[in-house]
Amino acid sequence: MSRVGKKPVAVPSGVTASVAGQTVKLKGAKGELSFVVPDEVSVTMENGAITVSPRSESKTARAKWGMSRAQVANLVEGVTKGFEKRLEINGVGYRAQVAGKVLKLSLGYSHDVDYAIPAGVTITTPKPTEIVVAGIDKQQVGQVAAEIREFRGPEPYKGKGVKYADEFIFRKEGKKK
Repeated sequence: MSRVGKKPVAVPSGVTASVAGQTVKLKGAKGELSFVVPDEVSVTMENGAITVSPRSESKTARAKWGMSRAQVANLVEGVTKGFEKRLEINGVGYRAQVAGKVLKLSLGYSHDVDYAIPAGVTITTPKPTEIVVAGIDKQQVGQVAAEIREFRGPEPYKGKGVKYADEFIFRKEGKKK
């Protein structure tokens, strides 16, 4: 039994939710999102809450039950509060700046890395060594942050590179003479 799937997702005031077949649509202050629930799972709207339940007791239906409920909960949180990921840049001369619709990264390569900011995501640089990725779609925010981190991931010897703000880098000892 799914522990996550049993709980109904409460729809807060200021958010309009509609369930049409397998599609859940939510509209709130931050924007509008929708999610198509897999066929193994049924979704209903009752008493100001969205309830998700499996259609059968098969292993795939039970697996998709909790996932579908979590996706709907992420939609509700996205249209009310939004999501953000913070990245830190460590290294001498490493920095970032936003120029229009492009994030310019100086990461120790012979050239600057230009990252085109996708629609639905806002990127800000409060400091040259800090990047904030924000948006209403949790998956898209996480994907953009992962793509930025991938340009120069943190290395274990000096800790140089792009890392998540809450990430811990295991450090290694260097060569000995």
